[in-house]
Amino acid sequence: MNANNWTAEWRLKLQNRFITYAKIYSTSDAESDTTPSTERQWDIANYIFEELKTLGLSEVSIDEHGYIYAYVPSNLENDEEPVIGFISHYDTSPDFTGENVNPQIWENYDGKDLLLNKQTGFTLSPSKFETLNDYIGQTLITTDGTTLLGADDKAGVAEIVTAAEFLLAHPEIKHGKIAIGFTPDEEIGRGAHKFDVEKFGAEWAYTMDGSEVGELEYENFNAAGAVVKIHGLSVHPGYAYGKMVNAALLAAEFAQMLPENETPATTKGFEGFYHLMEISADISEAKLQYIIRDHDDAEFEARKKFITECVEKFNQKHGEATAEIEIKEQYRNMKQQFEGKMHIIDIAEEAMKQAGIEPNIKAIRGGTDGAQLSYMGLPCPNIFAGGLNFHGPYEYVALESMEKAVEVIVNIAAAKKRR
Repeated sequence: MNANNWTAEWRLKLQNRFITYAKIYSTSDAESDTTPSTERQWDIANYIFEELKTLGLSEVSIDEHGYIYAYVPSNLENDEEPVIGFISHYDTSPDFTGENVNPQIWENYDGKDLLLNKQTGFTLSPSKFETLNDYIGQTLITTDGTTLLGADDKAGVAEIVTAAEFLLAHPEIKHGKIAIGFTPDEEIGRGAHKFDVEKFGAEWAYTMDGSEVGELEYENFNAAGAVVKIHGLSVHPGYAYGKMVNAALLAAEFAQMLPENETPATTKGFEGFYHLMEISADISEAKLQYIIRDHDDAEFEARKKFITECVEKFNQKHGEATAEIEIKEQYRNMKQQFEGKMHIIDIAEEAMKQAGIEPNIKAIRGGTDGAQLSYMGLPCPNIFAGGLNFHGPYEYVALESMEKAVEVIVNIAAAKKRR
């Protein structure tokens, strides 16, 4: 990519593609046991599937679980390059509503407060989000203050599709075969569960699911989800003395048993946490949903043991079987999967430098499909997609960041894959 072949027309394609994806309601649901977890995810999956066929990619397919696979064929005469891939997810987080998304475009951002919604007065301000100061003069895409935006990870999807279209339109850029994959349900920790690594056929891949420009990540949290159920006893309050067991009150008590200084709001860097995602409770029953995170394997195991012991102590106090816990692992730290394979990281670093980007190698305080895929035999570090303030109404992405992501994809595709 250069100034001669990346034109205003391509810039507009990228912008419009992202906005089209963002408007399609595709929130996932952790309570569902289907794949995709929500029927609405089929709307964007089928849209992308048809788009890839229209653009002329090869071997385009979608399976019964909503996983999309497609390929940019090699244009080398003697292709001895390994197949590499790019992956993103099209679901959006259930942490905030993703229905009726109304993206807004702010050209040449001036560094002042952005009034996203005149009716509610909802404002995106650099006084609260200092990173906005890094985007003065750029084109920002924001919410209208009533939904999330979905840059996580529809920005990544738009970047990969645009890069694929760009490579097909510019055969002078020589590259080996490129595999593309799009997944459902990443936001609920199941994005890679039914991904067909063998069918995908890549030796390694990159998820385009990071945040700010330059991010390159091959370390992440170990992750588990925990559900604590508490059983109460409901009787008429007028006759409750000595009989009623209020599950809602017990849920509040249990929540206080976990360390108050080990939450997402009180930890940073490599520090792990317990995150209470949701409480639903009445007198008879209560349910607390947690996610458990830690970079260190031993500390991760200790956290799972600790919350289990909390349930045991709780039952000792309130009676056997008052509370029960179910813990499910979601993904593991992928760092060890790159031992002896650091050329995968080196290629991404060089691709960023070619695009005028200083690589920012860091550990993810979260996870991506790539963490699970790395343990499934597909080493898969994570690269920036450009969005910020994910999972809420303050989310935004700079168009220039998305353009840089496209450039990095093209540079990786065109690289010599040296061992």
